[in-house]
Amino acid sequence: MIVLYIFLGLIGLLVLLFLIAVIRTLFLKKKEAYYVASNDEKRINEYANKLSKMVQYETVSIRGVDQADKFRGFHKVLEEQFPLVFKNLTKIDIDGNLIMKWKGKDSSLDPIILISHQDVVEATGNWKYPPFSGTIVDGRIYGRGTGDIKSGVMCFYQAVEELLKEGYTPKCDVYLGSSCTEEIGGDGAPKMVNWFKNQNIHLFLLSDEGGCIVENPVAGVKGAFAAVGIFEKGYGDLKLVARSNGGHSSTPPKNTPIVRLAKFISRVENKGIFKSKFSEGVEQMFAKLAPYTDSFMLKVVMHNLWLFKPLLTLLMGAISAEAAAMLKTTICFTMQKGSDGYNVIPQEAWVTANLRYIPHQGMNESNKIVADLAKKYNIETEFVTGNDYSKSLDLKGVPFDMTVKCINKVFPNVGVMPYVVTGGTDSRFFDPICDNCIRFSPTMVKGEQMKGMHGLDENIFTNVLPGAVDYYKELIKIQETR
Repeated sequence: MIVLYIFLGLIGLLVLLFLIAVIRTLFLKKKEAYYVASNDEKRINEYANKLSKMVQYETVSIRGVDQADKFRGFHKVLEEQFPLVFKNLTKIDIDGNLIMKWKGKDSSLDPIILISHQDVVEATGNWKYPPFSGTIVDGRIYGRGTGDIKSGVMCFYQAVEELLKEGYTPKCDVYLGSSCTEEIGGDGAPKMVNWFKNQNIHLFLLSDEGGCIVENPVAGVKGAFAAVGIFEKGYGDLKLVARSNGGHSSTPPKNTPIVRLAKFISRVENKGIFKSKFSEGVEQMFAKLAPYTDSFMLKVVMHNLWLFKPLLTLLMGAISAEAAAMLKTTICFTMQKGSDGYNVIPQEAWVTANLRYIPHQGMNESNKIVADLAKKYNIETEFVTGNDYSKSLDLKGVPFDMTVKCINKVFPNVGVMPYVVTGGTDSRFFDPICDNCIRFSPTMVKGEQMKGMHGLDENIFTNVLPGAVDYYKELIKIQETR
């Protein structure tokens, strides 16, 4: 009987907690979020033509090749498009990586920096329009770098160009930075960071790529939202090697190298090896999204994470693969090799795994989890390269508040949500000299455009460019409140 009473008591408690969650949700006001693009044809055409010219100059970065002179040619394109910037700002060229310094009125304030990278990935395959044509058609600009991310460079250069034309002087020093090795994980950003270190400069705020304005960010949530990246996951490459004495395939023994690797991969894929956990940023993301969902039950869950967090953790993969990746270290198997002959048992077979590390299980712990499991299948683990997760932006800090205010002013109907950047950016290198790295590109990007950033037919809407320029202007002007 005692067990029954305890069981009934637990059931009653759960029912009570659920009723509390429902009542709380009933008081949550429904909101709508939508993006309004510019209809200023003069600005749209001017900005589109400038970005088109930047795209037409090919800036594919190649690992292990000195391309400084090629990128200096791109600097000349920038100078042609933004003459006031190059006339009034100090130019610092570091092996093709470019820093422009705009002197402010108060040298006692830590400066800010706006960054995006000059380089792009290769553009193979059959494109609708040539990848370096910068073709403008049907309200879009096509070409490699339109979305990732010469549009960012164009917009903050244009913002400064227009502020200079108005006779504006910023309160603090403002830097414009652009590396030429971001896409190959090169030393461009570290070289810029070293320059700031040598100048004994600590940055108050950095604005880079990462999140953007997206539609319907998770299943059940509709509308346009500014996804503000608050930190980025770490990056790692592991090589997993299985060995044997080899032999003829006509008399195969048990557990050959490829079989052991297959068993290991199957174990990782089917059961998972990393722990999911809600960070403060992800909790805030769901709290911000809750008022925008049409489903009452989903709203109950998202608005009451104090009760439903364990359930949502289990269901996250079904809701959104990208959202699920914000909760844990991820692992993806990317390359493999066995023997060189159809009828030969390999003496060595290997696969590579790409990991993206989460703060609650960082690089060292995640790598050890993989290595310990691999040992059970007689597989060796080799660390190839990697870096840990970046520092997180303080959601209660002034820089995040400034960002939200700028978004609300320029895009008043767009929702704002914190976002964990699952890819890599140049921002991570700036952690030693900047405590407030904001990863947000102020342009609207649709789903198919996201896929095109490293794929075919990369493009961006022309009417999103004026809003992005205005955002950067506001981000500079809001420093007056410091």
